[in-house]
Amino acid sequence: MKIPFYKYHGAGNDFILIDNRNHDFDRVKSTDTVHRLCHRHFGIGADGLMFLEKDSEADFDMIYYNADGNPGSLCGNGGRCIAALAYRLGLAGELTRFKASDGLHEARIVRPDYVELKMNPVAWIELHDHHAVLNTGSPHYISLVSGLADFPVVEKGREIRYSDRFPGGINVNFVEKENDRFLIRTYERGVEDETWACGTGATAAALALAELDKTNGEKEITLQARGGPLTVRFERLGPGRYDQIWLCGEAVQVYEGQINIS
Repeated sequence: MKIPFYKYHGAGNDFILIDNRNHDFDRVKSTDTVHRLCHRHFGIGADGLMFLEKDSEADFDMIYYNADGNPGSLCGNGGRCIAALAYRLGLAGELTRFKASDGLHEARIVRPDYVELKMNPVAWIELHDHHAVLNTGSPHYISLVSGLADFPVVEKGREIRYSDRFPGGINVNFVEKENDRFLIRTYERGVEDETWACGTGATAAALALAELDKTNGEKEITLQARGGPLTVRFERLGPGRYDQIWLCGEAVQVYEGQINIS
């Protein structure tokens, strides 16, 4: 059976999006198929796949799968991309509400290819001298490094991701301050490789940098990922506590097509 799909990216973090309101795609049996569709050589190629489905509480439901075919936690860039698709399909206006794995979210369509996503509040950040651990809808490890351009992101990221300290795995972000900007590279669980950007990772990095007093009190931070910039706005309520968190950046449709899933 052939089904239509849409290919989007947020700062190079790319996704396959499927309008599954009619349940043409059987998600119960989808693991192998999702993995195949996300494969860079044998499928469409993507960091993850999302289903847009009906929801009684919101404009739509976002169902996210990692590239390995398994259900994933919140994907920030994916949330911005699926909001852009819902707007394109006429399912949502410039302000939309949708359900994700960690609850309800709001998104603002600033323009069709630029979306701001409201993240859920953060209530704790575990701080160490050169790294931090927190959850922004997905768990993240933030490490401050130097020489990021030549840093062994995959080797070090995999080492931390599979360490005994994190039995469920964790996403690993390496951040460097360069003059007046921050650079970020991310190793993502579920992809098991470096991705060109990570929305929940950029969010986690911005909050960790603020908590570590690396941002001169700024409440808006832009991080340069390999695929482009992501901006994070927030309000600090107290030690380890943040609210009004918005992840902002491009959400670009690359192409659309049909693929056989039989």
